[in-house]
Amino acid sequence: MASTTVTNRQQDSRDAIPATMRAAVYRGKNDVRLETVPVPTIGPGEILVRIHTCGICGTDLKKIHTGSHSAPRIFGHEMAGEIVAVGDSVTEYKVGDRVMAFHHIPCGQCYYCKKKTFAQCSVYKQVGTTAGFEPSGGGFAEYIRVTGWIVKHGLVRIPADVPFEQAAWIEPVNTCYKAIRNLQLQADETVLVIGQGPIGILLAALAQRSGARVFTSDMFPERHAVAAKFGLDHALDARQDVVEILHKETEGRGADAVIVAVAGDALVRLAMDAARPGGRVLLFASTQHSDAVIDPAAVCMDEKTLLGSYSASVDVQQEAADLVLDGYKNGFDLTRLISHRFPLEQAIEAVELASNPSPNSLKIMVQPGSLAGVAQ
Repeated sequence: MASTTVTNRQQDSRDAIPATMRAAVYRGKNDVRLETVPVPTIGPGEILVRIHTCGICGTDLKKIHTGSHSAPRIFGHEMAGEIVAVGDSVTEYKVGDRVMAFHHIPCGQCYYCKKKTFAQCSVYKQVGTTAGFEPSGGGFAEYIRVTGWIVKHGLVRIPADVPFEQAAWIEPVNTCYKAIRNLQLQADETVLVIGQGPIGILLAALAQRSGARVFTSDMFPERHAVAAKFGLDHALDARQDVVEILHKETEGRGADAVIVAVAGDALVRLAMDAARPGGRVLLFASTQHSDAVIDPAAVCMDEKTLLGSYSASVDVQQEAADLVLDGYKNGFDLTRLISHRFPLEQAIEAVELASNPSPNSLKIMVQPGSLAGVAQ
């Protein structure tokens, strides 16, 4: 990563910032190591954030276990922390501000942005936050550098009475909120959400806010118990015939919308079978290309719609942020989805658990701030 000379203004705010920090560094396929690396240097228009909390996302795990990205890198993007340094020309933020940072923000001008397919924008595909090496998020480290276009368009202030653990959900909630909005659910509809990991629970809870009747499917009663805390009380055992149950519950039609919230090509066929003629199936977790084949007649003759939703949207950025920040005090406490919290020194164990989930594991958080003295 290219460094930039620190100005006097930056230096004043960096007096207490160390020269090095700890980070979980990706060194290749299935190889993450805890290392000491330089604290990022910021330039004009940029800020330095000390990370308190960063969630482990399924896309982080995919990159680690497939070796899809060059090494070294520092992953982690579901993050929240405190600004500890600001660069010249930064006027909207100051040292001490509590913020979360999106790692992707689109240009707003290209063909894809005009079509509101922001995740396909070439600027969006660039990463605007880094803890060093090739920019890759950086949340699995003590400090991140936030580049100028993210400072302008991708920061969200965190109120003093909202914990960092809640604010770290803003980015994943955005991705789910975008998906639910794309489904255009109606209050008289029935929805099936396949998979009740933390993302599946989020999708189901957001779907239920439309007024629709939401069924959830998972193998583990422990996960259904957590989902019930969000008012999701139509739980189905995934080992049963979910398709038959949905048809019985809908006068033989099937679900109006089915969301596949867990990876697995076989689940796509199940979802298509569970959807009624003219219904919609949304893939949320199918982030690896494969040779999977669906029944084309289900799309043509049965008029079922197969669609996908990937990553966040600036179109719902404020709405999703308000939902998370206001929700902490109004019944949408997402810290209830956190099953494990690890200090940065145990980040390797955190990745291992997230990669091999148990019935009792949901969201796994890495918390560099728990050692850095950042207050909740």
